[in-house]
Amino acid sequence: MNNILYKTAKALLYHSPSISKSTLCKIFGGKRVIISGASHGIGKALALKLIEAGADLFLIARTESELQFLHDKARQNGCNVRISVTDLRNRNELDRLCSVLKELPRVDFFFCNAGKSINRRIEDALDRMHDYDRTIDLNYKSLVALSLTLIPKLRQSGGKIIYTSSASCLYPAAPGWSAYHASKCAANIWCQTADSELKHKGVRVQIAYMPLVHTTMSDATEMYRKLPAFSAEEAADILLSLSISNKRCYKPWWASLTEIPAICLSPLIRKIYSLKK
Repeated sequence: MNNILYKTAKALLYHSPSISKSTLCKIFGGKRVIISGASHGIGKALALKLIEAGADLFLIARTESELQFLHDKARQNGCNVRISVTDLRNRNELDRLCSVLKELPRVDFFFCNAGKSINRRIEDALDRMHDYDRTIDLNYKSLVALSLTLIPKLRQSGGKIIYTSSASCLYPAAPGWSAYHASKCAANIWCQTADSELKHKGVRVQIAYMPLVHTTMSDATEMYRKLPAFSAEEAADILLSLSISNKRCYKPWWASLTEIPAICLSPLIRKIYSLKK
């Protein structure tokens, strides 16, 4: 019974697009694609799909053994591939990586997938400012630093930045996630601003408001292991589908329901402000 309920809930809440291998090969074959957070979870699943599509890859992560596995897999498939073992929270390492990326002759897609999650209530973090520093460094600052480096290349190719965000940013923040939500929301606003500034120059910046995905990071929280969620492969399909579309973002259908209260209340809010004047 529990298995039936799980499958029913997943079918109702989660739908991932299916993209044929021939379509992926046509769009990504020979294109240079950069993926951060490539060694595990969504990033690894994305890299494997793009290896099958024949993309030229530049893979960034902290775990050398996993990057080497992907490197060997890509070589076996005839793909050009480079790997960079980089801790994006470390400014010196990030700066070195940016120097390397500046020398690339071309970039077509940048999937910014590296991220850090932390669940700790504010009163339990009164002496843990480093929690906020590390989360902001990875989830926000590395996105901005890498994007600023790559924008000139993407402008030449008419390329895209695809940022893996969280659907949790679309509804009221849950207790315990202040550092995570603050960093993700900052990144979202940056991406929205960048898209509005750059799209007329041929560069799109897209956001995937990803719902729960079963990865090593999310499954570290026991409650999440029991909830319906996308697999890493399904999440990778969402990123790929978004990247080949003209959409500004991806969000699960039910996330839009959170906008209803704001839509309904906006006339009242405008009325209140007009009375104040």
